[in-house]
Amino acid sequence: MSRKTKKTKFENLTILVLVIVSGIVFFNHLQILEIKNNLESFSPSSESSKASRVISSVDLSDVDVSKISSTAMAIATVFPELKNANSEEEVIEIIFPSGTPEYSEKLGGITFDDITNSLNYLARWYYSLKEEVKNNDPETWQRYLNLAAAPRGISCEFCCGVGPQGIDAQGNLRCGCQHNPALQALTLALMKYTNYSDAEILREAMKWKTAFYPKGMISLAVQVAGKDINQIENLPGMVGGC
Repeated sequence: MSRKTKKTKFENLTILVLVIVSGIVFFNHLQILEIKNNLESFSPSSESSKASRVISSVDLSDVDVSKISSTAMAIATVFPELKNANSEEEVIEIIFPSGTPEYSEKLGGITFDDITNSLNYLARWYYSLKEEVKNNDPETWQRYLNLAAAPRGISCEFCCGVGPQGIDAQGNLRCGCQHNPALQALTLALMKYTNYSDAEILREAMKWKTAFYPKGMISLAVQVAGKDINQIENLPGMVGGC
């Protein structure tokens, strides 16, 4: 094979890879737009919005996370305001996150308004963050294991079938897809860089999991609130690549 032929094949392969990558990025962008459009169709009244803002700050000081044994139980426990939701629209407003969380700067600028890039950043950060905490901060590492190495919903269960537990007892990933290390990195980072309690961290993990898996998480939340799930059938199942 001539050098010119090899060069042509290499260039064609490079173009193909660029096309595939561009397609994935475009697809993820469409997913995010679809989520926002679908959620806008559920926009509650001004009174509901006001009520949601009032209950956005929830006291979780009495929550015992050790009793949580499923994602549905985690949602019910760390979103106690769901029991007062009067409609599917209010459930969605309570659990689906938007905007920039107060810990964004400490965690690399992650924001709910750019889910894909935040997912990518957290997934990449996980491996170095894990080694840093495991080797240099044994107290935080043990706290992380106590929370995450149990079926409390910090996992990629809606795309990879591992259930509500994303790591094993030694802290090893039970699945290596982007969503799982991203959720683990979020959990570790909140423990290391904030004063959040375990319950508050679990609540944030559930918010990000909802951003990653709108349909599955909102479906669970609607059921927890005792509402009809029919209205959320058009929500996308997943944001980001598995």
